[in-house]
This record gives sequence, C-alpha cells and structure tokens, in this order.
Amino acid sequence: MSRISALAGENPPGQRHEFVVEADSDVRLDLFLAGSLDISRTQAATLIATGHVTVSGQRERASYKPRAGDTIAANIPPPPGRAVHPENIPLSIVFEDEHLLVVDKPAGMVVHPAPGNWSGTLVNALMGREGNLSASSGQDRAGIVHRLDKETSGMLIVAKSDRIHRILSAALAARRIVRRYAVLSWGHLASDRQTVDAPIGRDPRDRTRMAIVSNGRHAKTDFIRLARFDSTELLRAHLHTGRTHQIRVHLASIGHPVAGDDRYGGGGGRRLILLPASRNFLHAALLRFRHPASGAPVELRSPLPNDLNRSLAAAGFNQLGDYPDPLDFLGFYSSD
Repeated sequence: MSRISALAGENPPGQRHEFVVEADSDVRLDLFLAGSLDISRTQAATLIATGHVTVSGQRERASYKPRAGDTIAANIPPPPGRAVHPENIPLSIVFEDEHLLVVDKPAGMVVHPAPGNWSGTLVNALMGREGNLSASSGQDRAGIVHRLDKETSGMLIVAKSDRIHRILSAALAARRIVRRYAVLSWGHLASDRQTVDAPIGRDPRDRTRMAIVSNGRHAKTDFIRLARFDSTELLRAHLHTGRTHQIRVHLASIGHPVAGDDRYGGGGGRRLILLPASRNFLHAALLRFRHPASGAPVELRSPLPNDLNRSLAAAGFNQLGDYPDPLDFLGFYSSD
C-alpha cells in the first residue's frame, strides 16, 4: 500500500477525510480505503459505490488503483441510529475552562453511544452537563477528541467548540499531545526500554480484533520498565500514534499482553493479581499539551485508581501504603 498524508487521528462517522497519495499503489481503492480508515473492505466498497468517495474530484470504481498525487476524499455519513439523550451521570473532571475539559474516565464506561451501548456513555454524561460541546463529529461523539477503550481508565480531552476540536485534532495528529499509560504486562521484557514499531489494522480472521498486518496503519509505542515482579512488569507506555487497541496489540505481538486483556491473551491469571473481571491493567495517567487557545503548557496527572492499586500490590509492589501515588514514586511522570 502506498503511503498517505493528511491523516488526523481517529476516524469517526459523520466526517470528511482526505488522503494525498504519495506513491503509486498496487492495491485496489476499496482495500486502500479500508486500511486507511480502519473499516472493513465491504464498508469501503459501499462508500465507493454510493458516491461517498472521490479521487481527485472524480468517482472511481472499487478496483481503481490509486496513483501518486491522487487526492482521495471520503465522506462517511453518520450511521442511522437513535438520538443521543443527556443523562445525569457524575464525572471526574481533572481540568476545565471555557474551551475544553479533561475527564478522568472510569473503567467500564463506554466513550460514545453505539449498538449495545445507547446509554450510560461518556457522551451521554457530557450532554447532561451544562455548557457547550463541539459538534463537528456528530451528536453521538459530541466533544470527543480521542477515545479510551471501555476496559481502560484515565484521562481524555473533550472540546467545547468546533474550532478547539480542530486545533486539538491537528495537535494529536502531529504528535504534539503527549499521552502516557501505566500498564501491567505479563512476563518480562528483554530490556528496560523497548519500542514496538509495527502497523496495525483489522485482523483478517476476526474483524472485531486488531492485529499487526502488513497493510495496516503506522503505529509506534515506546515501553519503559518501571518495576519488575515475579510474573509481571509495570511499564510506562508512550503513544506516538493513536491506533485502535494500539498498546494492547503491540504488547501482545511481543508476547507480553496487558494483564486482564481477555481479547488479546492477557486475561488468564487475573485472580493471581486480584484484577476485577472485565478490567485491563491499563490507565491513561499523563497528558501533556499546549492549550489550544492560550498556548500555555498543560500537564495533568491521574494516579492509579483503587482497583489497580490493589492489583499492583498483589503483583508484588509492597510499598503501596507509603506512597499516595505509586506512579510518582516509580518515576512514571519523569520527562525522559
């Protein structure tokens, strides 16, 4: 697959996406689009057939092979579904001003409504608060700049206007927003620092999973070992890209899945470390970015929640009672 430019983070429905092809492609347009947008080939072919995709302003068949210089534009319509209703759900707000807010999402909360989760989501809770939310991504993703998996806890940014949303999305795509995750993985890495640079796309054998695939989107994660226990290690994960399930897939690919991750092979042994059911030991603990309006530096921290603190103690961290934030003690927030 040819390389592309002008990609911006996640690709929610109800948006226009443009790709500039940098080199002649040896794959069909439907496969090219599927890999670029993290959708199935059937979905891509449907978008092409229904006129939602153009190549340099012209409609092309799904069999067309993109060429260098082509501008591929895809308009993904919002899915037919239910109206999203405000709900009075308490939220933990780490930061808020007139432009944005940062939410500390608990594990178990879905970020946006979808089939099977039409209520109780973060978007429902955000709509139940007073104040504005950006609308550029559609009502079902109001304000959402980036996401966290249901089983993952921690911080995510919410935009209050379309302008702020665009600035934050551009900063995310340009890797100017630092996101670090605390993760407990099974086994032991070969070294204290390890980088996984491997493309991620839909698993061709199971479309509900992601996998390392040759035609996937570029994905890179740095891992630093903070503590080593008998069966596990506490790692700091730094995202350079923001692919779906990126940390989980990258760690599983090197034989060290996230503890508690049933989907990617880390669910066994959760009782050994007192990890609750349907809970990954994965927590978005640090955000660092320039404020989109003032340009001032913003650094926000979220200590491990109680369930992960208990799990960390069970894994072998025996100084939990001495430190209010074990991540601080273990050097998680250091700037290196």
